[in-house]
Amino acid sequence: MKFPINVDFNEFIGHHSLLYGETDTKKTYYTAKFVQFLVEHKKVAPNEISILDFAPKLSFIKNLKIGGKIQDYYKNSAKCNNMTFKGEITPPRLNARNKIELYENACQNHKKTSEILEKFSKNPTSILIVNDVSIYLHLGSKKLLLKAIKKADTFFGNSYYGTSIKQDFATLFSLKEKKVVEYLIRAIEKSYLME
Repeated sequence: MKFPINVDFNEFIGHHSLLYGETDTKKTYYTAKFVQFLVEHKKVAPNEISILDFAPKLSFIKNLKIGGKIQDYYKNSAKCNNMTFKGEITPPRLNARNKIELYENACQNHKKTSEILEKFSKNPTSILIVNDVSIYLHLGSKKLLLKAIKKADTFFGNSYYGTSIKQDFATLFSLKEKKVVEYLIRAIEKSYLME
């Protein structure tokens, strides 16, 4: 299903939704706009909106626009229940020169993302926002992710799903990522391809 051009964010409240697609297809932008809609139009208490931001910092690597946080697009999201970790997420493929570095990056990312996913699971809010869920899925459990998502009445997340981020030594890694994201697309109530 394609994401509606004239989007009515009311349609996502009380549902579980996922945006997926290539880099630079406005996945994070629309996720941030949904948070803005909840806070400014629906007057949802910001502490009822948990944000798990797994995206790397916004950067340009090999002519690709990579990452970007919810706060890059909506500054007031800082008032929400942002579940944070120490340090930054590393783009695993693009910041690696070989397979060993690739998995070292993915392991460090997994430690950070699984920590805050567990934190959310222990103390869930009615709304869960996850930016760049594929970062967690590189090594994380899809069952634990879905269990956490089910604890929220409203889930709105996004995931990389494409071919623009690649390295010769990361073929199997990218293939596994594609398969787990496809599993998530099927498992989530509403999934939208971003183009």
